[in-house]
Amino acid sequence: MMRIRKISLRMRVSKAAHRVGEWRRLAKHPCAFRSVTCHLGSLSAPVALLRVVAIPTAARPAHCARGRGISVNAFRPMWRPPMTAAVPYPHLLAPLDLGFTTLRNRTLMGSMHTGLEEKPQGFERMAAYFAERARGGVGLMVTGGIGPNEEGGVYSGAAKLSTPEEAEKHRIVTQAVHEAGGKICMQILHAGRYAYSPKQVAPSAIQAPINPFKPKELDEEGIEKQIADFVNCASLAQVAGYDGVEIMGSEGYFINQFLVQHTNQRTDRWGGSYENRMRLPVEIVRRVREAVGPNFIIIYRLSMLDLVEGGSSWDEIVLLAKAVEKAGATLINTGIGWHEARIPTIATKVPRAAFTKVTAKLRGEVGIPLITTNRINTPEVAEKVLAEGDADMVSMARPFLADPDFVNKAAAGHAERINTCIGCNQACLDHTFGGKLTSCLVNPRACHETELNYIPTTRPKKIAVVGAGPAGLAAATVAAERGHRVSLFDAAGEIGGQFNVAKRVPGKEEFHETLRYFRNKLESTGVELHLNRRVDVDDLVAGGYDEIVLATGIVPRTPAIPGIEHPKVISYLDAILERKPVGGKVAVIGAGGIGFDVSEFITHTGPSTSLEREAFWKEWGIDTRLEARGGIAGVKAEVHPAARQVFLLQRKKSKVGDGLGKTTGWIHRAGLKNKQVQMVNAVEYLGIDDAGLHIRVAEGEPQVLPVDTVIVCAGQDPLRELQDGLLAAGQSVHLIGGADVAAELDAKRAINQGSRLAAEL
Repeated sequence: MMRIRKISLRMRVSKAAHRVGEWRRLAKHPCAFRSVTCHLGSLSAPVALLRVVAIPTAARPAHCARGRGISVNAFRPMWRPPMTAAVPYPHLLAPLDLGFTTLRNRTLMGSMHTGLEEKPQGFERMAAYFAERARGGVGLMVTGGIGPNEEGGVYSGAAKLSTPEEAEKHRIVTQAVHEAGGKICMQILHAGRYAYSPKQVAPSAIQAPINPFKPKELDEEGIEKQIADFVNCASLAQVAGYDGVEIMGSEGYFINQFLVQHTNQRTDRWGGSYENRMRLPVEIVRRVREAVGPNFIIIYRLSMLDLVEGGSSWDEIVLLAKAVEKAGATLINTGIGWHEARIPTIATKVPRAAFTKVTAKLRGEVGIPLITTNRINTPEVAEKVLAEGDADMVSMARPFLADPDFVNKAAAGHAERINTCIGCNQACLDHTFGGKLTSCLVNPRACHETELNYIPTTRPKKIAVVGAGPAGLAAATVAAERGHRVSLFDAAGEIGGQFNVAKRVPGKEEFHETLRYFRNKLESTGVELHLNRRVDVDDLVAGGYDEIVLATGIVPRTPAIPGIEHPKVISYLDAILERKPVGGKVAVIGAGGIGFDVSEFITHTGPSTSLEREAFWKEWGIDTRLEARGGIAGVKAEVHPAARQVFLLQRKKSKVGDGLGKTTGWIHRAGLKNKQVQMVNAVEYLGIDDAGLHIRVAEGEPQVLPVDTVIVCAGQDPLRELQDGLLAAGQSVHLIGGADVAAELDAKRAINQGSRLAAEL
């Protein structure tokens, strides 16, 4: 229902309020103006005249009650004077008035499934997880996806909310968050044809390319049931104490599947024209608003860039945004890319804030606040996004896994102490899609808050840690944080170990942030750092240490191949760290993570597309004008030519790169394929000579690759030369990281192992 009102309101405003940004903020007030015109008087006596028309009754917050018009008081939060330069991140830390409630800042902890939802004592563990982030200052949090019914769960047995008994469990979470001073919404996620279950349902019986199950096509009654289940789920979330819900309409899930023709081939009122295809999300939002009343947050997650063939056009996206606003949404959150899209959207290869301009384009089309997302991982980036007017809030999910105190540290002016998300996905999304409990490579406490805590020791010890790689840094800083006296030794001139290799690879620049974090942590915890210091057994015994931790890492393995001593053979450390000359034709022996990194390093030319948004969009074939359907229709990728020809080889018969991360391996393979890297499995190495590398593939005929350089990435061996002597001297010795297990370089395991050891010492 629409009420047409015309209200003229004169008010004196300061010169600062003249700024376009201030008027834009006023225009984005939750009263959802259809049009706002501003007529400014002279600079000496500015006067504002506002004309407001067509205010949707359902969308008005409580302070704009029926028949009362608009109170001047409603605008007061919008007219705050500019914050002084002494206040860090003024846009990020500014409150956001939603009318019936106020968010303390502009940060949203985006939804991320943790796996706790289905674990024994999972809700108690979720309570600790979310409460810690509420204490850390997050403005608003969103849970992982909760199904509205059994068929909508992401897999069989996935968490759902459909009964009062289930709602009682959620009270454990909401009570803990509210006691910690936070606000939390529950995401309602219906997976549709993405559900890993034979019970999946969808608008049409079209199987997803990433799912072995074919969905059942819903009839009219079935669709009405799904809508009713969304409404029931939202109502139960309100009963459970949530501050609101997020309706997941993005990433190619159930609602998204109704919106595009390649997944919705219906001919009834739920298909065909776009008005019919968007009927489902609009009905869900409208009926949820009717059920929960005006004073309950409804976030609608809108897919603004599908990145799949046949995706939504920009005009359709705008039409839907306006419709869900009219139906009663409080906020619109940005969704980027379907899960089946073959374009990376959140991995470390994606530039920071790569998609915020998508959200920015929607500003001015709707009156409710917009949230932008994807690869926003520092307060500086978030502040810039908001200051430039791209959005009203920023959503960060993984950054709050990495550091629950992100906001508090930023507000205190200590952003350098933030443990920054590096976008690796190794312990979060890889775990989620692998059916494991979510955590974080740089913060192993994430989702383990009830059992991994760094409690101050009552018996301080003198501890030596040898090796300042990921494992050693974690062990040293956690032990020192607990009150132990820690000395950290490394023969190199800088901390980091293998991270110093990774940070040089295009697309892995974020490792610089982890090293910055550890440098600050070493200083703040009082670790005595000794670089350029190679210690031996006598040094350590003479030091009188109670505990000695060997995090001495690995040495690259030299495979037994005839001619391996040939001058054209170098190691991956030679190629990346020492920058030894590499020829125009190269064979890389070993196609694990290091082999892929080396191949990326030696083929790369031009700017790093992980650092430049426009270069990234062009490389992956995304329309920079946001006019192509789905963001990609008719757009050709512009890939920089490779610096050299590369053969990436492995002995195993499995697919090359099969051991890479579940959510990132395809990105690495696609990137190298675009650079014409030839990936070959089932390789037998016969020898190396002046002619090149002699091989046999899959028991075929011998052949020679006429390469100029052979780079060996054939595994590594643990470096434990100190262990036996220390044990013989009666010392208490602990092996962690590559010194313990060197089969694959694994920073996730190294940091987790170092942290857990230090928590127990």
